[in-house]
Amino acid sequence: MHRADRLSRGAWAIVGLLWFVATFNYLDRQLVVTMPGPIKGDLGIGNERFGLLSSVFLWIYGICSPIAGYVADRFGKRPVIIASLLIWSAATFVTGIVTSFEGMLAARAMLGVSEAFYMPAAVALIVEYHRGPTRSRATGLHLSGVYAGSALGGLGGAFAEMFGWRTGFLIMGAIGVAYALVLMIIFPRPQTFSDETRAEIASAKASPSAAFTTAFKSLLTTRGFQFLLAMNLLNGAAYWPVRNWLPEFFRSELGVSQAWAGIYGPMAFNGAAFVGMLIASNISDWWSGWNERARALVPAIGFMIAAPCLFAIGAVEYIPIILACVLVAGMSQGFLDANLMPAACTVTDFRHRATAYGLLNFVGTTAGGVMTYVGGMLKEQHVPFGTTFQAASLLIFVAGLCLFAVKPTRAAMSEPRARDPLQPERTGTSERGSASS
Repeated sequence: MHRADRLSRGAWAIVGLLWFVATFNYLDRQLVVTMPGPIKGDLGIGNERFGLLSSVFLWIYGICSPIAGYVADRFGKRPVIIASLLIWSAATFVTGIVTSFEGMLAARAMLGVSEAFYMPAAVALIVEYHRGPTRSRATGLHLSGVYAGSALGGLGGAFAEMFGWRTGFLIMGAIGVAYALVLMIIFPRPQTFSDETRAEIASAKASPSAAFTTAFKSLLTTRGFQFLLAMNLLNGAAYWPVRNWLPEFFRSELGVSQAWAGIYGPMAFNGAAFVGMLIASNISDWWSGWNERARALVPAIGFMIAAPCLFAIGAVEYIPIILACVLVAGMSQGFLDANLMPAACTVTDFRHRATAYGLLNFVGTTAGGVMTYVGGMLKEQHVPFGTTFQAASLLIFVAGLCLFAVKPTRAAMSEPRARDPLQPERTGTSERGSASS
């Protein structure tokens, strides 16, 4: 078997194994927002405190993300991925046991801490082995698990009606712990870079404080990355409250049953994002063959199309039109997710990619947590969710403008090639392996 074939097999094997982890990641976090009625009734809380459950998760997830990315860059991505899955699955199981709002809040906080460590490590590992003609497809295929999990999470309302809201958390927590134990055995130990590149990385990491300062200074002073940060802040502020409040919007403002509200909201949005991700990843890989800005331009165009549709969700009352607009908005989010890390690769040093993704997560989820809480607070003051969605349409439009301003840097586009993750470790001066990833 040729080396290129071995590399292809190993690189895609990593994507396949991580697809299931991404699915569990978003299914676990999505369950809460699809069960507002039974959870609020059981814990005796209103919309504002229920919104706080999602907001606290997002705030802690966001705050921990830059640190998580740096830890993955410095200490290795494989152990971070496995530990994250194990801990957040345990937190999901605990969510099904707690009997108070404070206990639920603590469980969601733990979920935020542990899940923050997964995504920066996973996407950074994937782009090490997929570049050029497969980078967006590999990233998109992995993140399609995000939307598979989110879409399946949309069934949470129907599941709660049949079996009670706690059962879903107990089952998913147990499955996640079991899969983490399986990954400890079968997940490849990648052979990463050449000796020269490993020496460069080791030198950069010789002083922990210097490495930390260098990574963040390098990212925050890069103009293209600054535009990506601004874009993801606006995207998070717009789309997280849409995701989190769509079920309650359909239920309380349009009179849809709890079961169908989960299907019309998260399942429709995330299912469309899944399709959008597959479409956008292929377009980006094809277009980037002659336009290195394609990774940013594809989601920029998606946002421009989605902005008026997002406004229409809060402006019309005819459910089929609203569903069509939800589908368009969802597809635009998929356009971004397939290209966010590939776009970051065009403006960042390869040694700081997990840190970069952690910073992007930080601004997006923190802003999303604030706006999710604001949406619930406004609803308590009798401001409809439709008004929140209309405000989100403006944010998405500006986010698209930020993406149009992202221009790749030559230094970032030059990167070392990763070794075959399935190739046995060799001894010798030029073929020694490394388990750093």
